[in-house]
Amino acid sequence: MRISGGKAIVEVMKVEGVESVFCVPGESYLGVLDALYDTNINVISARHEGGASFMAEGYAKMSGKVGVCMATRGVGSTNLSIGIHTAYQDSTPMVVLIGQVERPFKAREAFQEVDLAGYYNHIAKWAIEIDDAKRIPEIMHRAFAMAKSGRPGPVVVGLPHDMLEDKVEVHIRKPYPIVEPGVDSAAVREALNILAVAENPVLIAGGGVTLSGSSAWLIQFAEKFTIPVVTAFRRFDAFPNLHPHYIGWLGFGPCKSTLEAIKKADVILALGTRFSQVSTQDYELLSENTKLIHVDISPNELGKVYAPYHAIVSDAKAFLVEALKQEASAVSEGRMEMIVRARSEYETFSTSKPYYSQEYTDMEGVIHDLIEYVPENTVITSDAGNFFGWVCRFFPFREEKTYVGPTSGAMGYGLPGAIGAKIASPDRTVISFSGDGGFMMTMQELETAARYNVPIIAIVVNNNMYGTIRAHQEKHFPGRVVATDLKNPDYAALSRLFGCHGETVHKNADFVPALKRALDSGKPALIEIQTDPSILSVNQVKRS
Repeated sequence: MRISGGKAIVEVMKVEGVESVFCVPGESYLGVLDALYDTNINVISARHEGGASFMAEGYAKMSGKVGVCMATRGVGSTNLSIGIHTAYQDSTPMVVLIGQVERPFKAREAFQEVDLAGYYNHIAKWAIEIDDAKRIPEIMHRAFAMAKSGRPGPVVVGLPHDMLEDKVEVHIRKPYPIVEPGVDSAAVREALNILAVAENPVLIAGGGVTLSGSSAWLIQFAEKFTIPVVTAFRRFDAFPNLHPHYIGWLGFGPCKSTLEAIKKADVILALGTRFSQVSTQDYELLSENTKLIHVDISPNELGKVYAPYHAIVSDAKAFLVEALKQEASAVSEGRMEMIVRARSEYETFSTSKPYYSQEYTDMEGVIHDLIEYVPENTVITSDAGNFFGWVCRFFPFREEKTYVGPTSGAMGYGLPGAIGAKIASPDRTVISFSGDGGFMMTMQELETAARYNVPIIAIVVNNNMYGTIRAHQEKHFPGRVVATDLKNPDYAALSRLFGCHGETVHKNADFVPALKRALDSGKPALIEIQTDPSILSVNQVKRS
């Protein structure tokens, strides 16, 4: 059929099963926007490109589908960078469509011109510009396939303005099949033999588990082969936190016994995880004497940080399914005792009698009350910041797809990430956590939530400072505070101006009533929590 380039882009999106796209509109890709007018694809227009990219990333994490975001050339596209970088570090499948200058004007520093391939190549799996409209089906289908295959990630596609207006004969294809590497049963058997003779093995579960939807198989594996499970940085929901084999998470401020269990382990099974700086405590977590079994879908991850004793290129789910076909060998009596002991220490760390302040709102009490009053399948999204330490430590993630957050540590993610997650799963309660500093970076997306009636709840933990940086500042340069103080507006009042429900909580007794009203409002809602500015970390001693 003979259609415009913009129409061809949208025809491929339809075939690829795209249901929602997130954007800030721009004149350089109006041909795509016009073609979307005649479809059932849900177009969400955000207030900033960074918000649009975070929405697409959160949507992809929650839905298991490819997230799609769009922006105009240069100035718009560079604003997308934060979400693209987040998708790259989090292995999240995304296709990013960016308008580009007209083909005859390229390499002349034309209006808003950016060399998209040069700019994005190091934070995307692939960056390409389509100069010939006839190649749209080929390149677009490949973009979706690359985003989903192997270690998933973002793919950037540049769309020259004039190319989108060309009328060409195109043949829309079917989506490219994604071929996952087959798992070698002999390699799996060898891994199980290594585990069987281990005295203190530990399994580290990463994003490959959640991406492949294999938490149920991981539970069976841990039970059958008697092995404790730790979740990698911000992969809390890879394994149910209340399970007796769960002994903690990696990241900032983890349980000391969790780290000790890994350091003392004679065998580590790393399943679907890259060894990030945060998970590995600055690459110093694993002992040189530890035998590492590394299972990952990407061969590029094997040996990248730690040399594996036994390496398997496999999807996490395929490995688990194959392993569960094997018989379990008898293990030492001390294995179960080790699991029980590590679990007990983690429970002591992660549960406590909640503290309720009469002067400020104490976050221990907030998390305790949240656990009591929200559904078990509630989805939590977050920014980066010390405020999240209370969620990490005390909130139990009971099942898959209950946490959506950036391993990249991007500020401003919580609210737009929640909007994307809620659009992907409208029947779930979705609650975002942000600090006051990070929240204001994407606060304008409250209007987006109101305009599209996306009833998320945004919890803003307000201590009137960039709290994480202040904590580091006080540690390294005590008494020399600079640039970390903030003066905030009335967030609750602002949210109401946007058409949302908004409340401010000054003490713990006010939180549950505010939460109930937010849940019942049927609107996007914000709860501003005024906390004690002298308590910057969950590990600090509470005031009496």
